[in-house]
Amino acid sequence: MASIFIPLIMAKKREEDEDEFKYIVRIAASDIDGNKPVRYALTQIKGVGNSMAKLVVQSVGVDEHIKIGNLSDEDIAKIDETLANVNEWTPHWMKNRQKDRETGEDKHLVGAEIDLIKRDDINLLRKIRAYRGIRHEKGLSVRGQRTRANKRSGLTVGVSKRRGGK
Repeated sequence: MASIFIPLIMAKKREEDEDEFKYIVRIAASDIDGNKPVRYALTQIKGVGNSMAKLVVQSVGVDEHIKIGNLSDEDIAKIDETLANVNEWTPHWMKNRQKDRETGEDKHLVGAEIDLIKRDDINLLRKIRAYRGIRHEKGLSVRGQRTRANKRSGLTVGVSKRRGGK
């Protein structure tokens, strides 16, 4: 008789665990898939790469192989707070914006801040009429790539055939 009730108890326990599972987790103003392990789920946040995610997971003290949907609300809040204060505890060589133009400090930007700062930098390049700013305005490649053979637009599909029969 005892062997019949054990699977029923285990099935109820699994149902309770599924109720607590979060399929979408919100950290740093971005939605994260709950089915991924914590370390790899954090890389879905803009500005958090593999090494930064590993550092965050180690500083919070969470197992990096657990699915992020199984974490408690307290652990998720710890991760969110750690990412909010990432500038205070990361080494300077790991930050993604070193020697900021306005402040001169090393910063690590996460989330929508990256897009805003990048847009401001491009607008500054356009304003001072730098070569890179002009290339951005025209929609051409900025970092010295070829534009003759690649980056074609319009009706050109391939090499045009020579007219005249030969």
